[in-house]
Amino acid sequence: MIEVRDLHTYRGINYVLQGVSLTIADGVCTVLLGRNGMGKTTLVHSIMGLLRPRSGAITLGTEAQGTEDLVGRAPFQIAQRGIALIPQGRRIFPSLTVEENLTLGARGGAWTLDRVYDLFGQLKQRRRNRGGQLSGGEQQMLAIGRALLTNPSLLLMDEPSEGLAPVIVEQIGEIIAGLRRDGLSIFLVEQNYGLAIDSADLIHILSNGRVVWHGTASELDRTAEVREAHLGI
Repeated sequence: MIEVRDLHTYRGINYVLQGVSLTIADGVCTVLLGRNGMGKTTLVHSIMGLLRPRSGAITLGTEAQGTEDLVGRAPFQIAQRGIALIPQGRRIFPSLTVEENLTLGARGGAWTLDRVYDLFGQLKQRRRNRGGQLSGGEQQMLAIGRALLTNPSLLLMDEPSEGLAPVIVEQIGEIIAGLRRDGLSIFLVEQNYGLAIDSADLIHILSNGRVVWHGTASELDRTAEVREAHLGI
């Protein structure tokens, strides 16, 4: 479990996160919704150690098992604790082959190269192609496969549907559903409302650097005034 408590993070002089608190529970898909520029990626980067908050805490673990504050840890140290990031824009290595991209940070565990190829048959067919030769959808599959091969306990997914055709977004949703069934903890940052609602166990809405609403997918679907005020739908 990750608990974010009263987190304040700046990007340069911009005061982005203004006291964010939320919990990412084990074994569920927690979704973060919000319009552009509300601080969603800043929160992901704060959790992953890519940005250092000015104040607040990000703790990993439970009171029974012991907790650790992640603030101040380097990204590689956070990754070593079982947290994997699928970044916005995929960020695959275009000059490396598909297989080189997948195995670059692989660690032993339940997720193996063969298992990733079983999940993404297109990647197996194109394993000798360079990352830059793939379509946007294939690059997103590559980014997901690369993260899974680190055998994480928590997967941070930042806008995985961005720029993808509806049929590919549907495939991404099926992949997330399968990972949920496997019990993987997921923190999904999205603007695609349909994908978010279908994937979520719990939803938080971020607006102007603050969590302004949280609840279940069914509760949000029944609350038109919240959707209109904070999501524009």
